[in-house]
Amino acid sequence: MQNYETLITLTVILVSAAVVGVAVWRDRMPPELGKIWHFPWRPLAAVAILAILLALAHLVTLLSGRPFSGRL
Repeated sequence: MQNYETLITLTVILVSAAVVGVAVWRDRMPPELGKIWHFPWRPLAAVAILAILLALAHLVTLLSGRPFSGRL
């Protein structure tokens, strides 16, 4: 590995992927009868996917040495 920043970025990607997996699993479970409120798992999955995308862009920047600017 290049440095600790790369290791931290990879850790963020793995943890976010785990959060997405748990959120999708819990979202697909049938609702409990008699329970009035349940945790909204889809927004949590969306935030975790956004974190993965940002971490991947950061990883490209770390590995290439140039800032990831997209197609401007």
